[in-house]
Amino acid sequence: MLINCVAYQNGVKLADLPTEEISDYLKRTDCFIWVALRDATNAELAEMQEEFGLHDLAIEDAQHGHQRPKIEEYGDTLFVVMHMIGAIHSELTVGEVSVFVGRNFILSVRNRSDQDFIGVRERCEREPELLRLGAGFVLYALMDTVVDRYFPVIDDLETQLESIEEHLFDQGAARANIEQLYKLKRKVMVLKHAVMPLMEAAGKLHGGRVPPVCATSHEYFRDVYDHLTRINAAIDAVRDTIGTAILVCQSTVSIEQNEINKRLSAWAGIFAVATIFTGMWGMNFQHMPELKLEYGYPLALLVIAATCGFLYYRFKRSGWL
Repeated sequence: MLINCVAYQNGVKLADLPTEEISDYLKRTDCFIWVALRDATNAELAEMQEEFGLHDLAIEDAQHGHQRPKIEEYGDTLFVVMHMIGAIHSELTVGEVSVFVGRNFILSVRNRSDQDFIGVRERCEREPELLRLGAGFVLYALMDTVVDRYFPVIDDLETQLESIEEHLFDQGAARANIEQLYKLKRKVMVLKHAVMPLMEAAGKLHGGRVPPVCATSHEYFRDVYDHLTRINAAIDAVRDTIGTAILVCQSTVSIEQNEINKRLSAWAGIFAVATIFTGMWGMNFQHMPELKLEYGYPLALLVIAATCGFLYYRFKRSGWL
């Protein structure tokens, strides 16, 4: 679906264009075209390829989707893939945006995501002195928006982790906590897979040999790289904390098992003493000491009860019961 197709001259919007007129404006050296597509069909991508002269491999990646975040150069054209991560009711949604950047055009293709870039276009149009820098600045604005949307996601993950940590030492909650921690760990890895490759790629846009289309905006890409570095550090911190929390849960399980074993051992010891007494006094021999005592039976019960009571007291005092 075509979202919009706009021509700009010296940072000022000229007109909304039908796609058939793109080639006419591309011939003008003082203009650049900004096209946005959503869930583009193969026919739409083929039309854009013809208008902008895009490389076959880049178009193939945009068609198939599910690409690793990356930045690739095809001649004078830059091809950028970014993951768009959102959080809905604490569940992550993963979309993808492919961006083609040339000397006088930029084309964004958004897939599997409800997050739009309307605010990005409005922001750029409010700053014509920056939009005058051309397609490179628009690429920065798109990347900056995608990266800034990672911050609420990492905040949500940290909030979930704090909620789990509050119940780490609840009795009998270890199994549920471990399940929640592993689910949270998977979410963290989804964000990690979006941030880490993009951070490595973004380093190419502000240091060393900068692609020509980004030469006028390389200072801005340093800011994007700094944001990605902060997010990556926060992700590593959350992941380390999750690993520690899992170890704490496993230790809690071991402690609970030890407590159960101590209780079982204590009761087994009490009943073992009772079994010894009853076994000894229950032997069917004719000549046995105390066999004909008048109060032998209640006395035997008293001895058994007293002994078991004493053992119970000792186990209780030592914390085994």
